[in-house]
Amino acid sequence: MHEPILNVADPRASYLALKAEIDPAISDVLQAPSYILGPFVERFEAEMAAYVGMPHGIGVNNGTDAIHLALRGLGIGPGDEVITVSHTAVATVAGVRMAGAEPVLVDVDPGTYTISVGAARGAITPRTKAILAVHLYGHPADVGGLLELCSEKGIRLVEDCAQAHGATFDGRMAGSFGAVSTFSFYPTKNLGAIGDAGMVLTSEAEVADRIKLLRQYGWETPQHSLIEGWNSRMDPLQAAILSVKLRHLPAHIERRRALAARYTAALANLPIGLPEEVRNCRHAYHLFVVRVADERTRDGLREYLRGFAVNAGIHYPFPVHLQKAYAGKLRAGPMAVTEAAAGTVLSLPLYPEMSDADVDRVCSGVVAYFAHPS
Repeated sequence: MHEPILNVADPRASYLALKAEIDPAISDVLQAPSYILGPFVERFEAEMAAYVGMPHGIGVNNGTDAIHLALRGLGIGPGDEVITVSHTAVATVAGVRMAGAEPVLVDVDPGTYTISVGAARGAITPRTKAILAVHLYGHPADVGGLLELCSEKGIRLVEDCAQAHGATFDGRMAGSFGAVSTFSFYPTKNLGAIGDAGMVLTSEAEVADRIKLLRQYGWETPQHSLIEGWNSRMDPLQAAILSVKLRHLPAHIERRRALAARYTAALANLPIGLPEEVRNCRHAYHLFVVRVADERTRDGLREYLRGFAVNAGIHYPFPVHLQKAYAGKLRAGPMAVTEAAAGTVLSLPLYPEMSDADVDRVCSGVVAYFAHPS
């Protein structure tokens, strides 16, 4: 009998594990009198804001919209620059462009793959209005250094927390430091919907009110636009599902951390780089990303693992500044770390429903490859 394939993530396993709670939550929405926004969205907005430790939550359609509307909520748009990274999902840069602002791309720290504070400092100009820090793979960026830099330069810190649900810096949740923070609830995330969903969190009531207008045509009352806006409303079905899953998120983070520890112990003596956890940070292990010597080794290992029914992933193979849509069109600093990482990182399967035996199977494949590399 063939072993089941292990992918980097398994959203269906998440649903099946919580089916007894999710199905009634969906039924409640279906029996409600309204299917747009409403009490299910309002409840989840309050729950997510309380979990992270921010006063205001605004549910939107997806994580890209969350970045777009967060920037517009801060008054950032055409003529403004936003410093962020090239080693990220392209959605980060797309959200900045949607706001009409200019992304300025900088390199990342070689240990955590999050934005380099020094590189960000060197990219600041009079047009810079914000630093958009991506908390990548589940590890927070250097929030302390970024807050100090933003305070010194009079610019805003925006946190992209799409991969950092449950991560902490100095004991506080990622997403509780910036003027605004943005979340994606894409199905593979630590807190994943069964479809698309996103959220903006902020400590500023005025910003929250503006984003609520922007997400629904600028309406304060139906059919009357106070300002120009968009259509980016969180679906109440997704809100109800996410309310269920949020209750289990702390336990799921602990399971991710336990699986990551098992990986680390089994792979410690191999010629690969393992994820780092900076002393004052708590890694939420959205992804377990290892690094090998070169692209040939990475691609060979990935192919070899298929023989163990393991589909490893690459996050990310194409830096944004080298992609056809953006190459030569954005200001970008030196990218030595980013470009090296693109050819050498590999994401191993990691999700809470994995068994210890699943991790052991992945590790057996990695160990076997380095015992007899192709």
